[in-house]
Amino acid sequence: MSKQIDYKLLPALVARKEAEWKRFLIKNKKKLEGLDLHVHSLHYEVTERIDCLTCANCCRSLGPRITDKDVERMAKTLRMKATDLISKYLHIDEDGDMVFQSMPCPFLGADNYCAIYESRPKACREYPHTDRKRFYQIFNLSVKNAYTCPIVYEVLDNLTK
Repeated sequence: MSKQIDYKLLPALVARKEAEWKRFLIKNKKKLEGLDLHVHSLHYEVTERIDCLTCANCCRSLGPRITDKDVERMAKTLRMKATDLISKYLHIDEDGDMVFQSMPCPFLGADNYCAIYESRPKACREYPHTDRKRFYQIFNLSVKNAYTCPIVYEVLDNLTK
């Protein structure tokens, strides 16, 4: 079992790999549609090894888009009115999306556990997206996410070897 990458090292590691990963995308553009099985295999192998609770960098630094359904679900769990949840925790960003007022996530505990894990926003549930169908469509987003997430870094690094 290999050692987990410290998320603090990711910006420097990704900066050294980003050009190589983008060249891979360009070189393999025609073959990318059939890439899902390989990427998903890497996703499951890497997520078996990496414990998100030792990192939680996504919860500290990425502001997920919050949908109306997310608000309903979180408000119910927190036993709050949706309007109260919105005024206490959320705001509309420059893109017109509802996001947390500040980061880290207000529901992230000191132990890296999520206080609303079962009701967390859809964007949080789907992150880091390395098990998504048609992965090639979010390849560039994944390169960006590799700056934050050791799982994404390792999937891309293994994919492009």
